[in-house]
Amino acid sequence: MNQEKFEVSTRIPRWKCIESRTDSKRLHYSRFILSPLMKGQADTIGIAMRRALLGEVEGTCITRAKFENAPHEYSMISGVEESVYEILMNLKKIVLRSNLYGTRNASICAKGPEIVTARHIILPPSVEIVDTSQHIASLTKPIDLRIELQIERGRRMKTTENYQDGSFPIDAVSMPVRNANYSIHSFGNEKQEILFLEIWTDGSLTPKEALYEASRNLINLFIPFLDAEEQDLNFDLEDNQKGFQGRFHTYPPFNITKMERKEVLEDIFIDQLGLSRRTYNCLKRSNIHTLSDFLNLTQEDLARMRIDPPVEDLNQILDSLEKHSPFDEPKNENQF
Repeated sequence: MNQEKFEVSTRIPRWKCIESRTDSKRLHYSRFILSPLMKGQADTIGIAMRRALLGEVEGTCITRAKFENAPHEYSMISGVEESVYEILMNLKKIVLRSNLYGTRNASICAKGPEIVTARHIILPPSVEIVDTSQHIASLTKPIDLRIELQIERGRRMKTTENYQDGSFPIDAVSMPVRNANYSIHSFGNEKQEILFLEIWTDGSLTPKEALYEASRNLINLFIPFLDAEEQDLNFDLEDNQKGFQGRFHTYPPFNITKMERKEVLEDIFIDQLGLSRRTYNCLKRSNIHTLSDFLNLTQEDLARMRIDPPVEDLNQILDSLEKHSPFDEPKNENQF
């Protein structure tokens, strides 16, 4: 009897944290196991969990900053060693912990001479800083530095190039999980498997919290399939199947809508295109991270953002755009 109970219980997968450490305030690591699994299940779970950990876990970060008397992001402020652009990059590195929803305001008030760090940020009650030693700016004169900040929570923040209020967007990519790996080990005559899952976070979440949130969000994605009745989506399946050409990852059907085109291009990062270092750095400095961002550029944008890549680099990008978006895109006279 006891033997029968033991055999039944071993068929129920259980998870456990077998290693956990804190390498620094902004680097936490944990290793988990899930077992026993039937052959093939570990790979299915590992792939899904890794993608969910890297793409479905929300984080909080600074998305906008407003300076006094700073006409553009390359301005120098009297009495401050760093340019506005360098300060924005330092603000981007600040790791925040929060459960807020929506947008919150924060500010920096410092008087020189002073080394301004993250501890100078005045935060709303629902937000805290993981590492207050993060450098922001060096004040060399007895001046007052005031910066208004905007804080948001989400997965991947979208910033706009709107300077009407005198503020500057910060290229905020909120990824609390810095890395995730998995490995599989077989046992029981190769019929069962153990899944090992490694998670590194930036300190805003522990690896265990990230694992819980990723699992919950992954489950929520499949809940619609559990409905007893199919939902009416007002979707003409026959018309859309005519244009379907075997979509695989980023390759869309030819007759997708303009909104769907935008979503597809947003998933293709310039890191994937094999661009030259000069062009890659040029686009990154101008907050161009996806093919969607690049497609929306006009000649005026190039001039304003000081992007001047050579013709061969432009051809390289356009070739990549054509390769990754196999549909007819309407011509825009303002686009280069």
